[in-house]
Amino acid sequence: MLSCAGADRLQTGMRGAFGKPYDSVARVNIGQILLSVRTRDSNRANAIEALRRSQYKFPGRQKIIVSKNWGFTPLRREEYIEKRKAGQVRIDGAYVQFLRNKGPLEYNMRRFPDAFKTEA
Repeated sequence: MLSCAGADRLQTGMRGAFGKPYDSVARVNIGQILLSVRTRDSNRANAIEALRRSQYKFPGRQKIIVSKNWGFTPLRREEYIEKRKAGQVRIDGAYVQFLRNKGPLEYNMRRFPDAFKTEA
């Protein structure tokens, strides 16, 4: 019922009171990796400081862990350097390709010629 001045605004009571989604979120488990950064050793301190400052943008507690692996590969630093000298690793953009002991020999020789060089 509208009977007074200012009746252009209708009272609708609790209509539409249930909350509406207005953003997207990611569900994260405890111990799950949130962010991975690959950098040169000379920029390690800068990367750690940047990650420390970014912790304030996320709720909860986060740990900064420096990996012992080489880049995003599953190899330790020492293993990577040994395999690279032996020609068993080939750089492929942001990742590497590994020489496998499976598959046709011609295929592996074509992909990794340094690993099959004969010393005379």
